[in-house]
Amino acid sequence: MAAFAQLAAVGRGSNMCVYVTAIFTMCESTEQRICIKFCFKIGKTAAKTYQLLQQAYGEDAMGRTQVFVRFRRFKEGRSSVESDPRSGRPSTSRNEEMIAEVRTIVRNNRRLTVREMAHACGISVGSCDAILTDDLHMKCVSAKFCATFANR
Repeated sequence: MAAFAQLAAVGRGSNMCVYVTAIFTMCESTEQRICIKFCFKIGKTAAKTYQLLQQAYGEDAMGRTQVFVRFRRFKEGRSSVESDPRSGRPSTSRNEEMIAEVRTIVRNNRRLTVREMAHACGISVGSCDAILTDDLHMKCVSAKFCATFANR
């Protein structure tokens, strides 16, 4: 509550106080980044911002290094509080080529197990099962894969 009182005193008008109250009742990292940006905009230092986050969030607060890094990014001109997009690993097994290959294998022999189909395609059993159920809309009926015609 002390953190809110200090920040509310800086804000102008009742809208600013309501905004700060809403931010300091949340505990996710995006909200904490919003708080860091707010403190930067009102002229607080990175150290003071870290202290306010500790008071407001307690154990759920960001680490000191992370707060200083975020604060420096705002100082360098960053305006977004969202995380930067990450490259990650692209999905190689659930693409049109693999879906077509699984479809061909199923049409040639409907009595193959999911494991056998996955081995034939060179993909994981989970990916093969997802292709069969989600992409091809099939389910196993009496050890045979059939297209489902459920209402969608």
